This record gives sequence, C-alpha cells and structure tokens, in this order.
Amino acid sequence: MPLTADILVALVALLHAYILVMEMFLWEKDIGRRFSGFDAKTARTTATMAANQGLYNGFLAAGLVWGLVADDPIAFPVRVFFLVCVVVAGLYGAATANRRILFAQALPGALTLSAVLVAHY
Repeated sequence: MPLTADILVALVALLHAYILVMEMFLWEKDIGRRFSGFDAKTARTTATMAANQGLYNGFLAAGLVWGLVADDPIAFPVRVFFLVCVVVAGLYGAATANRRILFAQALPGALTLSAVLVAHY
C-alpha cells in the first residue's frame, strides 16, 4: 500500500503542476481557454487572477513533492497537510467557482489522502 500511496501523491502533484502551467502560462492560448471554458476576452481579463491561482497550485505541487522526497518523521505530516490543503481548495473552488473542481481536484485529493492514511496506519 505505501507504493500505491506514493504513486497517488505523485499523480496529484503532477495534476497541480499541470494546473499551474495552464493557469500561469497558457491561460490566454487556445488550450488554456478550453481548460477554463472562457472566451478570449474573458481569458484576457482574468489572466492575472489565473496566474495567481496557478502559483498557489504550484505551491501545492511543491509541498506534495516535498512529502515524497522527505524522510520520516517529516514525510507523513507534510503529505497529510498538503493533501488536506488540496481537498479544502477543491471544495472551496467547487462551491464558489465551478462544480467540476470537486471531481478534478477535491476527489483525487481525498482519495489520495485516504491512501496515505491507510498506508501509514
């Protein structure tokens, strides 16, 4: 189970790195607009906000990677902390911005958090 948990943590980290790229660098391009569902004008208007969100997603990814490379006793609490942050951010985003964030961010984070907890105990 620890290997499964490690793989899931890595996948959630990759997901947040992907979101960082989409929000910080590709937001106004065709692929970024498909990602957000915004037209060119809305993407241009919201680009600074999206870049800020992307930066936060990068911090989540960095924290999860830290949890993967750290040794115990730090690795477990770091993973738990950043996965809880992922879940909370996903729940808030689903409630305030777009319901699909619940399935794209909160659910993978919650499942991964469960795997990390099961692997630890």
